[in-house]
Amino acid sequence: MYRYDEIDQRLVEERVAQFRGQTLRFLAGQLSEDDFRPLRLRNGLYIQRYAPMLRVAIPYGLLSSRQLRTLAHIARKWDRGYGHFSTRQNLQYNWPKLEDVPDILAELATVQMHAIQTSGNSVRNITTDHFAGVARDELVDSFVWCELLRQWSTFHPEFSYLPRKFKIAVNGAEADRAATYLHDVGLHAVRNADGEVGFRVIVGGGMGRTPVIGHVMQEFLPWRHLLTYLEAVLRVYNRYGRRDNIHKARIKILVKALTPERFRADAEAEWAYLKDGPSTLTGEEVRRVEERFTRPHYERLAGDDAGYLARLAAEPAFAAWVKRNVQPHKMAGYAAVTLSLKKTGVPPGDATAGQMDAVAGLADRYSQGELRVSHEQNLILADARQSDLHALWQEAKALGLATPNIGLLTNIIACPGGDFCSLANAKSIPVAQAIQERFDRLDYVYDIGELDLNISGCMNSCGHHHVGHIGILGVDKNGEEWYQISIGGNQGLARPGAPAAVGKIIGPSFAREEIPGVIEKLIGVYLDRRESEDERFIDVVWRTGIEPFKERVYDSDHQEQKRRRRSLATA
Repeated sequence: MYRYDEIDQRLVEERVAQFRGQTLRFLAGQLSEDDFRPLRLRNGLYIQRYAPMLRVAIPYGLLSSRQLRTLAHIARKWDRGYGHFSTRQNLQYNWPKLEDVPDILAELATVQMHAIQTSGNSVRNITTDHFAGVARDELVDSFVWCELLRQWSTFHPEFSYLPRKFKIAVNGAEADRAATYLHDVGLHAVRNADGEVGFRVIVGGGMGRTPVIGHVMQEFLPWRHLLTYLEAVLRVYNRYGRRDNIHKARIKILVKALTPERFRADAEAEWAYLKDGPSTLTGEEVRRVEERFTRPHYERLAGDDAGYLARLAAEPAFAAWVKRNVQPHKMAGYAAVTLSLKKTGVPPGDATAGQMDAVAGLADRYSQGELRVSHEQNLILADARQSDLHALWQEAKALGLATPNIGLLTNIIACPGGDFCSLANAKSIPVAQAIQERFDRLDYVYDIGELDLNISGCMNSCGHHHVGHIGILGVDKNGEEWYQISIGGNQGLARPGAPAAVGKIIGPSFAREEIPGVIEKLIGVYLDRRESEDERFIDVVWRTGIEPFKERVYDSDHQEQKRRRRSLATA
């Protein structure tokens, strides 16, 4: 865990005091809504469909058990007893009262947490691989680089009012578990022929209304130039990004308008003034940040634990959980465990205050007091000993957090949708639950194999529907909720033949009650056409194209149902 120094703590506390004064003036009628809006947004406070929503920053997804207990306490005292873990590795409270938000922020500050820049036209929470530090394919510790970027970007005076929000992802491993090609800036650690560490810099990616795969601007940027080059990129965006149209204000639109080649040239020209300047990183500065992190203490274990292996052989249910929810660790005798927040019947990503307290206890007993939040909306205990896995599994089962579905169809990513969000065109949570209920039989889900299904309630794509192997988007049709289906998206894990990709829409949208059946038909095509059990849904889509899927879904029965609905609507 990163430990605040005196400057960090003072900065957060002063921001709390500042926002308390702003809130009191607004409630007293001394600040207009227009004046208060940018102030509350910079502190993570939205006004949603039914109540305010507070988004709490979890920098690069890393939490201590003490911090999680505080989040649980806030959920009980100031909300409705639960929180929602988002795809940006943050936590959202959906029911706080406006007048209580300064008290919530003050409580967060006591455990080195905040809500700074979780909204507004600024650099948002920086995300990374949820297996950072423990993955066997790791090149560098991405937490250190994320923290350097956090300190650089927080309250940066030049980038306080960008044309639009700005999202950065850092990946320190060979596999891209941070979706770097789908961010405003993606940074993927690489080594050159001499073994030196640098970053592949990807600019102009994103989802939302206009999904775009990012463009590589630097194949190898030496680490010491990381901040100066990013500053150059942001300066170009700040200068030329559009402010007259919110839908065309993201950097991806600017890169496309200028062309990647022109944007690269402009960034290089700006960089010429910044390169080797005061923001150039030094080994001393990197070590300063690195030394603020506490590190896990690992026992020297010989290898796989004999008792663990025996349990695997004797208990099929335990073995199924291990296969789906347990990740190999770089240290012998250890493992990283994913606690699934995707139990059937529960909104994806939600955790009750009781569950948060209980997970904090699991982290203390089994993972040295730390855990992570994944962008798939699950929780990770990254440093569990193999010898403890069976006991951990039993406790997680009792909490409803041991569904063995990571990487499978029912591990659905979903935004809160129309149940909460004022921007949503349609609800996401009921659709996710209906799909989970249709595919609740685990044997069938295992047979289907690896499949990412993502749902968004609107074009803002908070559910990352564009990169789901199957993506579902809520759309409005004359005041009614309908759902558009795309297939073939991929966030870009580094495996042969699996680049980042945006899904293709298969055709006209569907009514909510039709969606589980549509998904079942898509799965049917896949099972009919796969050439082996190792061929994933996404591989079949890429090999055959979308036409076989489209034909199965839009069959005569579906067309007849649509005709009948139109007849009833006009009767």
